[in-house]
Amino acid sequence: MAKISENLSYIQNKIDEAQKKRKYDGQVSIIAVTKEVSSERASEALENNLFHLGENRPEGLLAKKEEIKDKAIWHYIGSLQTRKVKLVINEIDYLHSLDRLSLAEEIEKRAENPVKCFVQANVSGEQSKHGLDKEDVIPFIQSLAQFTKIQVVGLMTMAPNTEDESVIRKVFSDLKQLQQEVVNLHLPYAPCNELSMGMSNDYEIAVEEGATFVRIGTALVG
Repeated sequence: MAKISENLSYIQNKIDEAQKKRKYDGQVSIIAVTKEVSSERASEALENNLFHLGENRPEGLLAKKEEIKDKAIWHYIGSLQTRKVKLVINEIDYLHSLDRLSLAEEIEKRAENPVKCFVQANVSGEQSKHGLDKEDVIPFIQSLAQFTKIQVVGLMTMAPNTEDESVIRKVFSDLKQLQQEVVNLHLPYAPCNELSMGMSNDYEIAVEEGATFVRIGTALVG
C-alpha cells in the first residue's frame, strides 16, 4: 500500500492542473474518506495535513473519533437514517446528505449547535442514488427557513459510474448551475457557497466544474 504522502502528491498535482481549467474561483479541499481503512491510516492522513476526514456510518465515525485524538474536521458523507441522527449530529462538522424534511426536523431537535449541511441532489436521476430531484432542491431549501440548527453551506451530488466524461461533466455542471440559483436567492440560512462533488475516479472533472470539496477514498488512503 502506497504512502498517503505519495498518493496526496499525485492527487494534488491533478487538482492543481484541473484548477487551471476551471471557470470559477475558489479553493478545493480534499476530504480523505476513511470509511474502509484503519484508524492508523486515518491518522496518517492527518499527519499529511489532511484534516478533513469522511465517514459514512455512525459506528465507524464514533470509533475513529474515539481512537484519533488529533484535531480533525469530521464529515458525515453517507445517507443518515433519522433514528441515528442522535448518535452523530453533535460529533460532526459537516453533513453531506440532507435530503428530506424528516431528517431536518430530527437535526433541529437533536443538534446542540447549528450544523453545516450540504443538500444532496440526485442530478443524474439514477434510482440507485439518494438525494432530491433537481427541481425539488430549491423548494426544499426554502422550506428550511424555520430551522435554527441547519445552515445550508452547499450542495452535494454523485455522478454516474461511467467512462463517458461528457455524462459526468453534465451532472457536475448542472449542480453548479443549481448552486448559483440558490446563491441568488440570498437566503441567510443558505449561503450555499460550497459544492461537494467528485470522488476517486472523477475528481478532476469535478474540480474543473467548480467543486470546493472532493471526497477521495481509494486513490488516497487505499
